[in-house]
Amino acid sequence: MGFLDHIADVCSDAADDVSHNVKRKRRPLQTVEIKVKMDCDGCERRVKNAVSHMKGVKSVDVSRKDSRVTVTGNVEPTKVLSKVKGTGKRAEFWPYVRYNLVSYPYAPQAYDKKAPTGYVRNVVQAMPSPNTPTERYASLFSDDNPNACSIM
Repeated sequence: MGFLDHIADVCSDAADDVSHNVKRKRRPLQTVEIKVKMDCDGCERRVKNAVSHMKGVKSVDVSRKDSRVTVTGNVEPTKVLSKVKGTGKRAEFWPYVRYNLVSYPYAPQAYDKKAPTGYVRNVVQAMPSPNTPTERYASLFSDDNPNACSIM
């Protein structure tokens, strides 16, 4: 073996070590929902183009009726929000949850007139507290439970 062969082996070993030591951290696939007020097709197109050109974005769904942008992909929610704000639009994370997922939708600050149909604002008062006892009305009159109802 000559000197050049030795240098070639050392360089190839160093290149292999560098390529094996580099570990890329992959972000998990997630869905980010953002509330953005869009008035026209141009606003909708501007927001969609800004978000769809981000690295890691798999799909973008824009609903002007609900003022909602849904982004799915390997992205960070804060970066998506800042990208949408960069278009000049006022944006925030989607503050609403489905009406049927909340135990008390008319809690103070939960009912929002600006919310889309079928949604209420996600507030702590509307969620059930973990210490409250829950009654299972369906199991009170169950045929499987012999002590379910003494009236029957």
